Parts: sequence; structure tokens; C-alpha cells
Amino acid sequence: MRAVVSRVSSASVVVGGELVGAIGPGLLVLVGVAGSDSEAEADALAGKLTGLRIFDDGHGRMNRSVTDVGGSVLVVSQFTLLAETARGRRPSFTGAADPAVAEPLVARLVAAVDATGIATATGRFGARMQVSSVNDGPVTILLEVAGGRVR
Repeated sequence: MRAVVSRVSSASVVVGGELVGAIGPGLLVLVGVAGSDSEAEADALAGKLTGLRIFDDGHGRMNRSVTDVGGSVLVVSQFTLLAETARGRRPSFTGAADPAVAEPLVARLVAAVDATGIATATGRFGARMQVSSVNDGPVTILLEVAGGRVR
């Protein structure tokens, strides 16, 4: 799994003119699922997201997690994060998992974050989405998970 994590003041997802997910302060997580990913990767990513200390502690240091600050998490599936661009000019997405594999893993990620008591919201899997966010900082971090471990 690959995730782009942004600390946000707010974020939302609209599908076909309908607001399907929105949060206030917290994390916007764009997540791509690789064909080799399993439940272990979803669980590891959830653990990292809920404990990642990227919120200010009042002294200008990033020492607090989304859990600590009572923030929310908006998870948006984005297979394009698995794009391979080494050859040619058109990205290849062969490394991305098939939707039948990816959708349950994204749902597991969301459920694992939600189970910690953090308010969660999502986009709509497979839909054309308009994602809006106000990046706070800006703070944006790339996480990669393989073999059940975050790198």
C-alpha cells in the first residue's frame, strides 16, 4: 500500500455533485493498493496513521497524533498512486490491485482506523471524485507498506 497523508484543517469529497465525505481538522489519506497487498498492510497502515505524530504540541513541534488532537481521518482510494512512470510518457497501473482486491482492503483500513474511536469518512470507491483540502502546514508525508511493515 502506498499512502499520501496530509495534515488538514478540512477536507471533503464530492461525487456527482453530492458531498459523500468531509472532515474538519485531521488527516486526508489518499491510498493506493498494490496487487501484492493483504490485510496485514491495511492493519499496519491504520496503526501508523492513528499514531503518526504530525500535529503541533503547542511548542511548535510535531509531537501529537490525530488521536491526541481528537482529529478525523478522510480516506480516499486512489489507484493512480501505484503508477509506474519509468518507461514512456503514459503511466502504467499494472501494479495496482484489481478493484475486487483493493476495495475490501480500503474498507479494512477505514474500519481499523474507525475502531480506534477516530471519526472517519471516505470517498466512494471507483467513482470519479472531486477531493478538496486545506493542507495545514503544509504537512504531507508519503507512507509505503509492504510485508505488513511501514517503510
